[in-house]
Amino acid sequence: MTVRIGTRASKLALTQTQQTADQLSAVGGFSVELVHIKTEGDVKTGSLSQMGGTGVFVAALRDALLVQTCDVAVHSLKDLPTGAALGLSIAATPKRVDVRDVLCARNGMTLAELPAGAKVGTGSPRRAAQLRAARPDIEVLDIRGNVDTRLGRVPGLPGNMTDEVVPGKSCDLDAVVLAAAGLERMDRLDTVSEFFSTDVMLPAPGQGALAIECRVEDAPGYAGSTEGSNGVLAQALSALNDDDTRLAVTAERAVLARLEAGCAAPVGAYAYRKGSMLHLEAVVCAVDGTKTVREKKATDGLTEVGATLLGIEVAELLLAAGAAEIADLAAS
Repeated sequence: MTVRIGTRASKLALTQTQQTADQLSAVGGFSVELVHIKTEGDVKTGSLSQMGGTGVFVAALRDALLVQTCDVAVHSLKDLPTGAALGLSIAATPKRVDVRDVLCARNGMTLAELPAGAKVGTGSPRRAAQLRAARPDIEVLDIRGNVDTRLGRVPGLPGNMTDEVVPGKSCDLDAVVLAAAGLERMDRLDTVSEFFSTDVMLPAPGQGALAIECRVEDAPGYAGSTEGSNGVLAQALSALNDDDTRLAVTAERAVLARLEAGCAAPVGAYAYRKGSMLHLEAVVCAVDGTKTVREKKATDGLTEVGATLLGIEVAELLLAAGAAEIADLAAS
């Protein structure tokens, strides 16, 4: 038995997919084969939000699953639209790694130490809005590219290949903001000058987590589900699932769904289990950073239904506080 695992061909995607493939193979006792899928997000250039948000990295992988080009797809969970994909199932959410955003700045500077007018790059409206809220005197620029390309925009970072200043290409920014999870998986945490606390920057819903997706008929059954397979692949996928991670990301994604917010909307959310309670905090920001609404709540309903209800309740609090008025929640 060989399980074909679909992945984007970027260095980060290949790294996290290979790690997942190795785990699946070890647990299931079957061989694995990586299938490279080119997505719309890999082909197009320009602003991510203008292209249609992070969902552009997902559609081609989902199509490959449905036409049986691959059996499993590995996504960064924050890239997944909140709507269900007909015929597909998020079969496993492995244990989450670091959820935080990080600053990678020249000379090891923190956000507070950057000079007024410093140029900071990010492709995320959520990060941009929270950066502007924390430091309205810096210039936040929209950038694209893979992890290495973005790090290459900051002079002097470990692992960079050049110190030549080329506007739009290399050494032309004072800092970039990235996810700790991606840098950890690529062994480039040595470029980090500051880990942002969630008080300063709430992560994207699902950040730091992976989603392993497959066809419904191959997926394991979970509590409350009437469907599910007992096959070898389903059992291996079930073994990789982490229940606390699944609860947390379910609550976070429920916030997005209730806000009817797109992938590129300036919304942050972070949930975590502590003892018998699931805690959730979420934020909606004006893109220019001038207005922010933030709410938090907890529940003892440690089920997917309970997590979903928690997300809806926090979203209702945000809406009552004016979230829809300060931000374009429909941003795709």
